[in-house]
Amino acid sequence: MSKAFTRESDEDGAAELPEREVSAFPNLVTAEGLAAIDAEIERYSGENARALAAGDKEGLAKAGRELRYWTARRNSALIQPAPADRGEVRFGSTVTIAREDGRKATWRIVGEDEANPAKGTLSHASPLARALMGLEVGDTVVAGAGEAEIVGISS
Repeated sequence: MSKAFTRESDEDGAAELPEREVSAFPNLVTAEGLAAIDAEIERYSGENARALAAGDKEGLAKAGRELRYWTARRNSALIQPAPADRGEVRFGSTVTIAREDGRKATWRIVGEDEANPAKGTLSHASPLARALMGLEVGDTVVAGAGEAEIVGISS
């Protein structure tokens, strides 16, 4: 086959990976979130070094993409102090809501990269967190198909 009919990626064996999308929201982080970003940079720096030593082009591509993402997140991070006021919901607050059916849920509002609702953290960019911001105990918020009342705020 003529060289003209081969792709460059066929020659080097590495598939191009799309860049990870960076959110348009401000990169608000807690102190723990910043430490987690630093840990990801360290992790992928190590993976990059191992892939380079092994001549693993695919591993280099993956580690490079992750390093670019986490470095961008580190460079744009805006560390937010713990909220001093427990009177209203702010970034870093832990909020407990009670749904109409009696179920309660508690989340801490954190940065996008820290969020894991199953573990009790909610991204500040999520619709629910944005709806909760500025509200106080006793206020109601749309939660799913119904409403919920804020029954607790802590930091």
